[in-house]
Amino acid sequence: MATYIVGDIQGCFLGLQKLLKKVNFSPINDRLIAVGDLIGRGTQPLETLDYLYSLENSFDTVLGNHDLNLLAIFAGIRKAKPNDNLDTLLASPKLNTYINWLRLKPLALMANQDTLITHAGLYPQWSVKKALKFSLEVSEQLQAKDWKESLACMYGNQPSIWQKSLQGSRRFRFIVNAMTRMRFIENQNELDFSCKTSPELAPQGLTPWFKVINTKLKSNQKVVFGHWASLNGDTYDGQFIGLDTGYVWEQDMTLLNLSSGEICSVNFQD
Repeated sequence: MATYIVGDIQGCFLGLQKLLKKVNFSPINDRLIAVGDLIGRGTQPLETLDYLYSLENSFDTVLGNHDLNLLAIFAGIRKAKPNDNLDTLLASPKLNTYINWLRLKPLALMANQDTLITHAGLYPQWSVKKALKFSLEVSEQLQAKDWKESLACMYGNQPSIWQKSLQGSRRFRFIVNAMTRMRFIENQNELDFSCKTSPELAPQGLTPWFKVINTKLKSNQKVVFGHWASLNGDTYDGQFIGLDTGYVWEQDMTLLNLSSGEICSVNFQD
C-alpha cells in the first residue's frame, strides 16, 4: 500500500489520470492525498470531482484558495469568472453534494506522523501543532449552519501579521490566508500577497516562507504544499516539498510517493 500526495490538479482531470496511471495507483490498495486546488482554471472540474469523490476513503485533501473560491461562489459571495472554468460544475445536479463534501475538508492535515500538508505552507511563526489547531478552528466555522457568513469575511489582505489576540473575522481571515495564499514573507513575519513570481525574480526584502527560520518546526517534520506554480517545486530543502508544478499552465503535474520519497511527474504535452 502506497500513499501518494498530488500537487494542484485544478480541474485537469486528464492530467491526473495520466499521472495516476504512471504510478499504477489502485484505489483498493493505495491512498491519494491532494494539496488543494482540486478545481479552478482547468477545463474538467466536474470530471475531477466526480472521480475524487468516487475514491471515498482512499482520498483526502486540504482546501486550497480555488476550492474556497468555489464555496464562495456557491454561497453567493462572489461571481464565477470565465477563467474559473466552473460552468459544468455549477450546472451539475451533484453540486450540492460536492459543496458539502468540500466543507468537511480541513486546511491542514497530517499525511503521516511527521508530514504536514497545507495548500500554501506553514506560516513561519507556527508549529505544526498550532497549524492543525487553527485549521480545526476554520473547519468548525465551515461546517456550522452560518458557514456562509464566516466565508464572507474571508477576503482581504489584513491583518498581515499573526497575533494571538486576533479574534473573529480577522482571525479567520489570517488563518485562511496563511494556509491558502501565502508565498512571500516580509520582515520575518508579515504576509505579502503582491508578489507571485519565483524567488529569483522577487523584489528585495521578500523571502519565501520556507526560507524564514521556523524555530517551532522540528527537524524530523516535513511540510508538503502546492499553490506556487512559478516555484516549480524548487525549495532546495528536503524539509519543504513543493508539488505545484503548473500543469494548468501547460507544464507538469507532480506527485510524491510518501513511503519511498520518489517524485513522479507528467507533462502537459505527454
